[in-house]
Amino acid sequence: MTAPVSPSLIAPLANGLVEDYLNQLGKGQPGTFDAMLDGQGQLRPGWQSLLGSLETLGPEGRYHQHEEIQRLLAENGVIFNMHDEAQGRSWRLDPLPWVIDEAQWQALEAGLTQRSRLLSAIYDDIYGPRTLFDAGLLPTQALLASSDLLLPCHDSLPKDHAPITFHGVDVIQDTQGQWRVMADRLQAPSGTGFALENRILMARALPDMYRNAPLKRLAGFLDLHHRTLIAMAYQHRDNPTLILLTPGPASPRYFEHAYLANYLNIALVEGQDLVVRDTQVWLRTLGGLQPVDVILRHCDDSYCDPLELRGDSQLGVPGLLQAMRAGGVALSNALGVGILESPVLADYLPALCEHLLGETLLLANADATTQPATAPIFDSYLQRLAPTTLNLRCFVTRTPAGGAAKTPATSEYQVMPGGLAWVGEPGSPSLSSTVVKDVWVTAASPQPHVSQLRQARGPVVATRDGTDLPSRVAESLFWLGRYGERLDTRARLLREALLRLMEYDQDEIADQLLDELLLALDITTLNEDDEHRLLAPLVGFDQKRTALLAQFDDVDPQALQPLFAQLMRNARSVRDHLGDDSWRVVHQLRQRIATFNPSLGTSAARRACEGLSAQLAAFFGLCNETMPHHYGWRFMDIGRFLDRVLGLLSLLKLTLNASHTPGLALWEVVLATTDNFTAYRRRYRSELHPAAILDLLLFDETNPRSVGYMLKRLERQMERLPGTTSPYRNAERRLLIQANAALHLADIDRLSHLADTPSAQKALEQLLDALIEPLSALSEAVGQSHFSHVERPRQLVSMEPNA
Repeated sequence: MTAPVSPSLIAPLANGLVEDYLNQLGKGQPGTFDAMLDGQGQLRPGWQSLLGSLETLGPEGRYHQHEEIQRLLAENGVIFNMHDEAQGRSWRLDPLPWVIDEAQWQALEAGLTQRSRLLSAIYDDIYGPRTLFDAGLLPTQALLASSDLLLPCHDSLPKDHAPITFHGVDVIQDTQGQWRVMADRLQAPSGTGFALENRILMARALPDMYRNAPLKRLAGFLDLHHRTLIAMAYQHRDNPTLILLTPGPASPRYFEHAYLANYLNIALVEGQDLVVRDTQVWLRTLGGLQPVDVILRHCDDSYCDPLELRGDSQLGVPGLLQAMRAGGVALSNALGVGILESPVLADYLPALCEHLLGETLLLANADATTQPATAPIFDSYLQRLAPTTLNLRCFVTRTPAGGAAKTPATSEYQVMPGGLAWVGEPGSPSLSSTVVKDVWVTAASPQPHVSQLRQARGPVVATRDGTDLPSRVAESLFWLGRYGERLDTRARLLREALLRLMEYDQDEIADQLLDELLLALDITTLNEDDEHRLLAPLVGFDQKRTALLAQFDDVDPQALQPLFAQLMRNARSVRDHLGDDSWRVVHQLRQRIATFNPSLGTSAARRACEGLSAQLAAFFGLCNETMPHHYGWRFMDIGRFLDRVLGLLSLLKLTLNASHTPGLALWEVVLATTDNFTAYRRRYRSELHPAAILDLLLFDETNPRSVGYMLKRLERQMERLPGTTSPYRNAERRLLIQANAALHLADIDRLSHLADTPSAQKALEQLLDALIEPLSALSEAVGQSHFSHVERPRQLVSMEPNA
């Protein structure tokens, strides 16, 4: 226990936060070591100025800064379980960092680098000569029974290449102030991206405190890690292709994968983006297959290769292990390292360290008797500090000096001067915690800023066309455009329907236009999942109001929330291709959608639709302004305008088939829904002429929302897509020519009598059908020509001996 401290010891600090914290430590908190205070109640090195700054802010100032940090976290999309909106959450970043002085850090750093060297040597023996088993230095029975021991990995690593290039280690401090290891993270060591994001947010929210703090920077470590990855390449050493292999948007840590790929300036890929041919890994891109030199993997060992490892894996690349075995690609880390994470190794590490390295183990594992030290954390109101227990994940990278080759030097590994700290019982998962801390390692003097843009070390080949874009990413951008436009169209239709509902006179004056809008929205019954589900047509104000407001729930797959979920799924898949400003608008859209529910009033629901359309326009406007106009942007643009033109044609066809009011009032709704009302009034004042409306919506190629303009835009974008060497037009080009021909050969004189002759209405219906047919087939044609349709690998013969 920490002994009660005399008030005279804390009086010079003039710090109410510390005095209150001391009182809490003296009232039964466990442990005799505290991260902030020594046994005499004095602040440890590095804490004084930090606490002084936070004390000066006061509770209100600290809460304001906390709100700023949480806003930035949300804006940047820093959440766990991002694939599940119902559970997606961000953490609370405590404004008080965990300060570790240089002496403590040096002891931890020495133990971490030794541990990386030790585990690397153990891997070499387990998957090599296996002398440690023969010598009884390993728990043979337990390891051989472990599913993490992958027998196909035996002798799979080319000679003189290190298996561990990146190592995560979870540690705590015990009650004696000693560092103890809780777990090793080698298969998919995560947390560097979160640690870096925490540091950046602290610098933005508390710039004065950060600027004046003598702490070591993190960016230099990631630059070192990037140079190590480059040095691992077996081929193309001057300009190797590096990729980050992710399980995909369904991974709880997908944000970090996208963040790291963007920060390290490497491609973010999934298993289906890769193929192995002749022991070389290739990336499927729009420009063809591109060789891959180094894979920074964030998939567990057994999932990486369904051919030789786990046959039911949908995440890996068939043949990847053989490619690693043949030296066709370098992996960080090598396959099979999962066995080194086994807890049964802990008791054997001291003897193994003496045997393999000739050194005493510096960093022991925690055991059942280990008690954690305490550390301060602010309460949720940021008024008091309270003692808690912290976990710390540290990161170790191999240095590029030795590249992939093994060297005897003890400096072959380097530790990130910081890490990811979270509140929780020792060994608790980081994802289970709601509070995290930045970790500050003190330095003798303030450290210089390290730019994310590294100095070039050789010539670079300039590229602009985007042919290196993975086919899967191109497809996600295409569907991002489609779902964005589909969501916008539905929001506009709902807006007009809600406006008509507001003008509905409580069943006394039935607005038949509302029935047509309900038909356009495909709302014909009340969609309730109970025995009272209404299957008859909607009748009366209450039923129609209930049906419209149900579009703000998530029951109907065509309602606003499910459509937005599809948009988000595709946006996450291309997170590293969207600018920061664009992603902030996505976050604002998420916040707006989160407020949608059927209990909204009619007026509030209409305003919500207006705001949704405006934010979608802002998102795509930013994409147009900030994304390079290469193939990826073109596919997104094609997706947008294809869905827009199909929506417009469907709406025009509805005006012909309207059973209640196929007159001018419905044309007015069409103009308002397609955002052409102002343009029409400016040209034709206040009179509605069907012929003039058709010209504006069908033939006017200067109107961005006309069929003619959209066909020309689609044609222009498709002309610039990567094509084949064939002299003949591909399927999508032929479909566009068919649609253009139907529009250009339309009998405009006959259509001009739309208001008074049935033959003109019949001609318009035929024209719309002639446009809808080829354009409906265009999406599949684009996919067949440009997107990767890979059959999921499946194991034909089980590798299990007893199967």
